[in-house]
Amino acid sequence: MADSVLYEVSDGLATITINRPEAMNAMNTEAKVALREAARAAAADAAVRAVLLTATGRAFCVGQDLKEHIGNLAVDREAGTGQTMSTVKEHYNPIVRALAGMPKPVVAGVNGVAAGAGLGFALAADYRVVADTAKFNTSFAGVALTADSGVSWTLPRVIGPGRAADLLLFPRNIDAQEAYALGIANKVVPAADLADEAAQVARALAEGPTLAYAALKESLAYAAAHTLDEALDKEDELQGRAGASEDHTIAVQAFIAKEKPKYLGR
Repeated sequence: MADSVLYEVSDGLATITINRPEAMNAMNTEAKVALREAARAAAADAAVRAVLLTATGRAFCVGQDLKEHIGNLAVDREAGTGQTMSTVKEHYNPIVRALAGMPKPVVAGVNGVAAGAGLGFALAADYRVVADTAKFNTSFAGVALTADSGVSWTLPRVIGPGRAADLLLFPRNIDAQEAYALGIANKVVPAADLADEAAQVARALAEGPTLAYAALKESLAYAAAHTLDEALDKEDELQGRAGASEDHTIAVQAFIAKEKPKYLGR
């Protein structure tokens, strides 16, 4: 991985850290490629049972690196091409698909500003631990762009379509407490405690029933676009799969014995 994104796996937990603090973790091409490959690596690695996505410095991610972007637009104008905006298809979409679609829980440790694509990455996670100094902003309309990085799908499902339209049409900073009230933040902690708290949540998930978590993610995504009857059938299918896992037997045995289960992730 490039230095702009750090990747580490320890005891079933993959930690992905966006590491461009001097640029408030804005996404240049190198960082986008590195984040895409890190997310894909975590998704594909059977030894990884949970993922923590976080960042260094005072921002989580402010989205596209506009300094690089404006230069690329100038090249496009001169060449008569639209190559610059292919970054959505080549980078942002695969990153969000990997984070949201991997069969394991993803925790976002939001240490600072999450704007534009940075908001999209945070919303693609299953659980967001947020520093009390963090802020969120859709940002897209502020630079005459539409939503990307999954925000048009994730934001309305988290806060409702009316509020999502408001925040997309009239971008503004959402502080941590408002983010919690809206449902964007699952947990707000003092900034000094963010790293430890986010790691603790991610570690607990890494030690949990991996297949059950995967089924829960699949169930929620499926239900968002299907009828109640279809969702019930999907629940039946997924529950049969979870019930056949070793972890389910371990959990039931531990419950009867009044012990803490030690899951195997299978």
